[in-house]
Amino acid sequence: MDIVTKVTGGSGVRRTRLLLWAKYSAASVVATVISQVAFALCYWFGTAPIVATLVAWVCGTVPSYLMNRHWTWGHSGRPGRDLLPYAIIVVTSAVLAGVVTTVTDHLVQDRVASHFWQTVLVSGSYLGTYGVLFILKFVLFDRYVFAKPAAPAADPVATQTPAAT
Repeated sequence: MDIVTKVTGGSGVRRTRLLLWAKYSAASVVATVISQVAFALCYWFGTAPIVATLVAWVCGTVPSYLMNRHWTWGHSGRPGRDLLPYAIIVVTSAVLAGVVTTVTDHLVQDRVASHFWQTVLVSGSYLGTYGVLFILKFVLFDRYVFAKPAAPAADPVATQTPAAT
């Protein structure tokens, strides 16, 4: 018996949800590493925190969208109705990260002399922002962005009215 079956009790629905969560987590780790490296490098070389956030966001958002859309939620073809809500969620996340990193930068400038530790702390605030948003974004992506459209309900009048002969 594999570990997933043990954890989920063999339930197909739970197993599917666990696999979805694992794929989302893996895609998030890849995107986080890419964006975190981009942020740290930009900030290390003197880029303003808001600009470093923007660069990091662009670097992480594209692979995140592609991995989540195609691999995690199994959508194929051209982007459709999922692109606008995805953009709204990730832009909002980026704005929050920009505010947090800018505030953190202002706090550490006068308190921490080492540029290395300033970079670690401001980069940590960037990572922390996305860590806090991790679960919220999963729920929004799952319920709204990448949700399968509901099958049209049968017309209740047509199913209740006997056919005329």
